[in-house]
Amino acid sequence: MPRLLAVLLLLFIVLPAGGDSTNRLRNHPSPYLAMHGADPVHWQLWGREALQLAREENRLLFVSSGYFACHWCHVMQQESYRDPEVAALLNRHFVPVKIDRELHPALDAHLVEFVQRTRGSAGWPLNVFLTPEGFPLVGLTYASRHDFLEFLKRLEAVWGKGSDELKAMARQAAEAIDPPVSTAPLQEPRVLQQQLVTMALSLGDELEGGFGQQSRFPMAPQWGVLLGHLESGPNDGLRNLVALTLEQMMNRGLRDHLGGGFFRYTVDPGWRVPHYEKMLYTQALLARLYLKAAKLLGRPAFREVARETLEFSLRQLRGDEGGFISSLSAVDKHNVEGGGYLWTEQQLAEALDGDELAFARARWGMEGAPDREGGHLPIPGIELAELARQRGETVERLALLETRVREKLMVSRATRDHPRDGKRLAAWNGLMLSALIAGYTSLGDERYRVAASQLRDYLVRRLWTGRRLLRAREGNEALGSAALEDYVYVAAGLSDWGNLTGYHPDLQLAERLQEEAWRRFFREGGWRESDEDLIPGIALQPAIADAPLPSPVAMLIDAGLASANPLFKRRALEAVKIGYPRVIELPLWYATQVDVTIKAATTR
Repeated sequence: MPRLLAVLLLLFIVLPAGGDSTNRLRNHPSPYLAMHGADPVHWQLWGREALQLAREENRLLFVSSGYFACHWCHVMQQESYRDPEVAALLNRHFVPVKIDRELHPALDAHLVEFVQRTRGSAGWPLNVFLTPEGFPLVGLTYASRHDFLEFLKRLEAVWGKGSDELKAMARQAAEAIDPPVSTAPLQEPRVLQQQLVTMALSLGDELEGGFGQQSRFPMAPQWGVLLGHLESGPNDGLRNLVALTLEQMMNRGLRDHLGGGFFRYTVDPGWRVPHYEKMLYTQALLARLYLKAAKLLGRPAFREVARETLEFSLRQLRGDEGGFISSLSAVDKHNVEGGGYLWTEQQLAEALDGDELAFARARWGMEGAPDREGGHLPIPGIELAELARQRGETVERLALLETRVREKLMVSRATRDHPRDGKRLAAWNGLMLSALIAGYTSLGDERYRVAASQLRDYLVRRLWTGRRLLRAREGNEALGSAALEDYVYVAAGLSDWGNLTGYHPDLQLAERLQEEAWRRFFREGGWRESDEDLIPGIALQPAIADAPLPSPVAMLIDAGLASANPLFKRRALEAVKIGYPRVIELPLWYATQVDVTIKAATTR
């Protein structure tokens, strides 16, 4: 058997592959694409050339979408994309295309929707096979090398026997899901508000906070909207759910209790086991959410969480020229998931003396055997006041001890840093600009104003060409075409800055970006997230849901309703009516648009 496998492997290697026989990702400015530059897979860049190659050779496109911080993206690369047999099969029978989802958010969203619809769930790495015409045929997420290889063999065999039939099936399936364009009269605002609150309370976890019974995402847009609804009248159930969720997020494993900042999500409903990516947008949105909650719920501790999150962002995510990088990877530089945040007994003993070690174990729940592979994740297990009572010491002394222990652990942790994705994405930097301004106005720290000023300059001078926005920069390299979210979030940030400083040109540029967003992305039947039309089947959306990010459609409508420009206001009211049937069906997933729909109902 080993001899037979060796012969088969040799055949795969020596038989000529069709199409382009080079890997186009070498030295790409995107860190995620560049890390695939040494794969034996002949990765192509997304674009007309790859589509043309697929059509000429009647091969399926294998479009693999991921991002730098993604743990399972790294795993699948190591197991499959660097495997000669897998690579040979991909190269010979498919046109393999690797995309950085952060540079192609609209395409990624289209593929995510397809995989969710056909498989029930989606995630990254996201792997979708498209027909040469560009219609999705079948998709999957992470698969082991064995399963992926078998899947490729079966798919290649089926395609070889009936490619015309499969093309027709994919085309018909795509054409069948075009959403009908419809409008509906707006309900009385209190009715829509009550529908949102009722759905939130029905799905909320009264014991652990958050929504659902599986993994836990921060869902900052939804909680921000629900917080705002507490201002319209008392609701103890909603108030308790919001407060509990915010407490769980700040006190459990979603938050880095030594270095500050939040991870992207936890894999468990108890908020204890994080997926270790740290994303720029997570910090920006949660800093603002905690500042808002501190004010509305009267919780000073929430202000400190916001402050620590902004401090982490300034310390770890701010790059040169004032722009902020995209993320920190889930794996450390030794390719260990969460390695920089976990502590073995040996690492703790080497970093701390006896008294410090005893304190750290008690304070952050690091006593006994680690409850996860790789070591202990520090999560507060006891309040400082209670620990002081148990030890017969003052809180003041333990606070000083905690500071010293934290400093020592951070010095030790610096040797296990997690790699950075240095892209400066326009959209996420727009969100961070708004967060820094909120931090300055709420906390009064002049450093946040200075950082906001420098970030404003980066956005205007490096990402705005005078005619269009760039999606991102990596150093001096321009990357990608700006999407709807880029125009909307950057406009919002510049509007916040203009209102803070009274600098009229920034308010004018914000309005210019909003005008470009309407022109590029809004059509009579709804919205598109990108102005690139490389493949068919991407239908107009009547509304765009809140996900990790707030709906750019809702934010643009909100700006239009508040605008003195009658054209913007008229478009905003039209867009609200188009999206309304979707909003009333799933108000929690469209929470930001619920807010603007309520505003529209009272706008004249």
